[in-house]
Formats: sequence, structure tokens, C-alpha cells
Amino acid sequence: MYNLIVFASGNGTTLQSIIDAIQNKKLEANILLVVSNNPNAFALERAKKANIPTYVIKEKTSDKIDEELYNVLSNLDVDLIVLAGYLKLIGKRLISNYKIINTHPSLLPKYGGKGMYGMNVHRAVVEAKEEFTGVTLHYVNSEYDRGPIIKQTIVKVLPEDTAEDVSAKVQAVEKIQLVEALQEFSKEKNNSNSK
Repeated sequence: MYNLIVFASGNGTTLQSIIDAIQNKKLEANILLVVSNNPNAFALERAKKANIPTYVIKEKTSDKIDEELYNVLSNLDVDLIVLAGYLKLIGKRLISNYKIINTHPSLLPKYGGKGMYGMNVHRAVVEAKEEFTGVTLHYVNSEYDRGPIIKQTIVKVLPEDTAEDVSAKVQAVEKIQLVEALQEFSKEKNNSNSK
């Protein structure tokens, strides 16, 4: 079985798409833990409803968060960490010990970096009158949205689209792209285990 840890800071719609894919047998994986820096994140409720253990980060500074999470995760058999709307920078210890991916709501390198998440990205895309935007799935390194790109999906932006319209389009393809990538990771693991 392919073991995931999901980090989320907010509503958890991306987490829900992973849960649904597992429950609908579209993804052979197991979410070992949902981690959040926000004790009020609805993602935690989604996890509890699906009987997935949750963990709320206690520390406040980056270095201490890195150490805290490493200590929590080191006891688990983790194949992949998925950042699904997680708004904190990942520390060096986690990066050097785990494969970590992030889904970002733009075609990186455009509209990435600190503070560029959710509606901030979609408003910037609309204000710049971009013809296209999309979703980027990338590996995580020590800089916001700078890791190697795994996959991108393009979304057409119509002249009359609002930031909310763009958000809805992007979220729809984001969930599909992420689940497809997770299916690939799971297949790769199964193939290497069967050799």
C-alpha cells in the first residue's frame, strides 16, 4: 500500500479529492495522517469524518516546526507527503528525509512565491489579463514554489472570467491532476516492489 501524509491549512477540498479517490478505489493508497498548522482548518474535520488521524502543529517557528514534524513522522512508514493547500514553508529536515509534492494553482514559475496562494493567485491572473493559467504539481524544496515541476495542466481564461470563475476552473483540474499523479506514484511503488 502507498502511504501518504497530507498537510493542509484550510478547507481541505484537495484532501477530500484524495479521500474520495481512495474510497472509490481509483487510488491504491492510505492516508496515514493529516497535518495542519491551523487548529480550525476544516481539513481536520474532513479527516476525522474519514477516520484518518490528525495532528495540529504546536510550534511557531520554522526550525522548531521542522523538528516537531520530523519527530512525528519518523515513526510512520511514509512514501509521500502531499501539500494540499498548506501555507507554511517546509523545513530542511523534512525535505532531506521525505519525498514531498505540492499542488499550486498557477502555471509556475508565474504567480508563485510567498503569499501567492488561492484567490491571491487567481486575482493576479485576472488583473494581468492572462489568456491561460492552470495548475502545477511540483516537488518541494526550501523555496516557495521553486521545486522541479512534475506536471502542469493548462486552463483557458476567458476575458469575462472573474477570479472566482478562474478558481473554480483551476480547482476542477487540480484535483484530477493530483489524483492522476498519485496513481502514477502508487504504480511505480508497486512495480518496484514486485521486482
